[in-house]
Amino acid sequence: MSAILYHGEPNGASLTVLAALAESGLAIECRHIDLLAGERHALPGISDSIALDLGIEGEGPVLVADGEAMTESVFLAQYLDEAAGGAGLQPTDAFARWEMMMWCRQITERLSPAAALLGNVASAQAALAAIPAEGFADITASIASDDLRERWQALHDGRIDAAQIADSEAKVAAAVERCEKQLVDGRDWLMGSFSIADLVTYSWLAAMEPLLPQAFTAAPRTQAWLARTTALPCIQAAFARATVPDPLRAWAPGPEINRWG
Repeated sequence: MSAILYHGEPNGASLTVLAALAESGLAIECRHIDLLAGERHALPGISDSIALDLGIEGEGPVLVADGEAMTESVFLAQYLDEAAGGAGLQPTDAFARWEMMMWCRQITERLSPAAALLGNVASAQAALAAIPAEGFADITASIASDDLRERWQALHDGRIDAAQIADSEAKVAAAVERCEKQLVDGRDWLMGSFSIADLVTYSWLAAMEPLLPQAFTAAPRTQAWLARTTALPCIQAAFARATVPDPLRAWAPGPEINRWG
């Protein structure tokens, strides 16, 4: 298989896929791209707007395999697991796999937009605001998705909705509570055995602990799970690809906030 993975810093969606790749053991070329410079929207040889701009995750990674461009971190993790012949990232039981995918959907639809908004406000907004108007216009002109372009513009202009911030904080707290309940029986991993559910949840939740410490104070099982996941070789391999000192503070405009709550 001829493949290239274009990714940002190991945080959010890029962290999920980089960790899944490390766990799979596949030899795939990884190319770091500067998401805040708009490089994801000008990948060489790719003109498919669905891959470049219309993915739900916003500035998520892109895997080009045998000329086909693919996006969305959960699906990419599945692809890598299956391309490796089954690296243990998915349950073999049909119902258990359904449970895992339902968990992942909850995380990607509710936690990831909330975490991306809070992370961007804390870490990326100042960098975007500092981009001169002409240069920023060049970046946004390359973004085909109206929704994603508007998220870029809102961050650049400092148009942050206080109600959205409060809602995002509540969604992060709800995700922590959900993890705590899932781990109450003493299991080490969210689905019982280690899976993509652990990767995707960790990738969006780990950076929230320093931003919203109050959401984690009554969640000792979740804190212990975060520590176990951080120590995994696949997570450490993903972090080793960072080009900045603290990749969990590296954000770019992400998933659209779920309109339906």
